[in-house]
Amino acid sequence: MRQRLVQERLKRRLTQKQVAEILDISEVYVRKIEKGLRNPGRETMLKFEKLYDTPGKLLFPDLFDVSIDTKRIKSNLA
Repeated sequence: MRQRLVQERLKRRLTQKQVAEILDISEVYVRKIEKGLRNPGRETMLKFEKLYDTPGKLLFPDLFDVSIDTKRIKSNLA
């Protein structure tokens, strides 16, 4: 669940249906994005950023989380 995304929507007293209409996407897609079942494209992410006046890194932290697996890198280099 993308907590900040949901919190921003609730703070503005918007329903998922209203967000979908504002962003011109489906309500089902909004629901799946909020639950983390789908990732937005860059254009859709920018729409959310503009609507909530919040950077994408805060709305979608899971998409910007960089994890470097040094153990696997070392084994591939050997």
